[in-house]
Amino acid sequence: MTTVITYGTFDLFHQGHYNLLKRAKELGDFLIVGVTGETYDVERGKLSVQDSLATRIENVKATGFADKIIVEEYLGQKIPDIIKYHVDIFAIGSDWKGKFDHIGKYCQIVYLERTKNISSTLLRESNMSIYNFGIVTDSLYDNETVIEPKIVSGIHVESVYSPKPDVAKQFSEIYELNAGFSNYKEFLQDTDIVYIKMPRNQRKEYVVEAIRNKKHVICDMPITMDAEEEQEILNYANRNGVSLFCNVMTLYQHAFGQLLWMARGNLIGDLVSIKCSISRSAFDKKCEFDFMDLAYYPICVITKIMGSEYDSVHSKLIKDGEEIAYGVITFDYQNAVAVAEVSMDLDVSGSMTIVGTNGEITIPEDWWRMGYFKLRNWSEPRAKHYSSNFEGNGFRYLIQAILSDIRMESSDTTRITLSEHRSITEILNMVQ
Repeated sequence: MTTVITYGTFDLFHQGHYNLLKRAKELGDFLIVGVTGETYDVERGKLSVQDSLATRIENVKATGFADKIIVEEYLGQKIPDIIKYHVDIFAIGSDWKGKFDHIGKYCQIVYLERTKNISSTLLRESNMSIYNFGIVTDSLYDNETVIEPKIVSGIHVESVYSPKPDVAKQFSEIYELNAGFSNYKEFLQDTDIVYIKMPRNQRKEYVVEAIRNKKHVICDMPITMDAEEEQEILNYANRNGVSLFCNVMTLYQHAFGQLLWMARGNLIGDLVSIKCSISRSAFDKKCEFDFMDLAYYPICVITKIMGSEYDSVHSKLIKDGEEIAYGVITFDYQNAVAVAEVSMDLDVSGSMTIVGTNGEITIPEDWWRMGYFKLRNWSEPRAKHYSSNFEGNGFRYLIQAILSDIRMESSDTTRITLSEHRSITEILNMVQ
């Protein structure tokens, strides 16, 4: 007898789930299906699971393919399960190819082909809580923007658009998407949420056209270096009833929300200074940020914490030929100062320190991936430590935030306001 095992959350059960279970069953005689438990979903960073564990188990059972259903309760459970149940084949969707190769020591691994061309029709008709996600890009570098949305229930990554037909074709093949488009209007018809990952001089046209077609948008920032134009685009999104989110993932992390309200809430007294450093070398080596894209991160966070009513901004830039290689940006406020150190390829600390009259908040490294920070009030003997689950590169938290905004589930966000957008764009122009 050949025993097969597969795992999944199986939230918002759809045709793709059904097809995966059917293919897994066809591999052997006895199929074990592991359904993730609520605790495990939280632990591994699975977001926005809508169906209860009981509902998800019942949906799997209703297919008739599972001979045994178990609950996956903790990280690292797969290998003990494989040994316990004498599993011959571990089956998983091909979109996870390479992620489970280590299991090959214990049994055969089969990556099952992903079901394509179902979301645009079947999923929309069967469950309006599911949104199609598409990527606009001119390169094959995805920065995990294909795999990260898969962690959020209610999102299906379906298609890609590129002005370069060969890139569209290769991207869709590499990441097993339904389609690669070189016609933007056709692409927009296939999507609900669009991520625009393009060079800055091309972002505006793609954003405006997506909004015109009433698509929700995530965009690398800034959209444009013209503050007035950016305000017009943001207002245009509001008038069309669509969400427009900037791709600064720090803003959507739970820990940043905590830190923001603690800093603003006088827990360390009146704010005196912020010092933070960021380097492109801390990101994926294929990261396509230029200096202004990278500088947007600390300028955005400083503006959120300290406000946009600064007295003056000064910058010192070091160039390597025509390109900016390193810079220090200083913000003077009435009774405070903020300093952002931005480096393209030199390693810098990646830390952030916020000093107040009564204490300080510190993040020792990679503050833009804010899973942990420490608050010390001078009147207390010990610092308090705050942490929040942080998985992946953070893009999943942005996806969760835009879904919540679309579904009007929460109005309490740390999104950038119109006045903050204007201030950030104006500062970027001062830095050039």
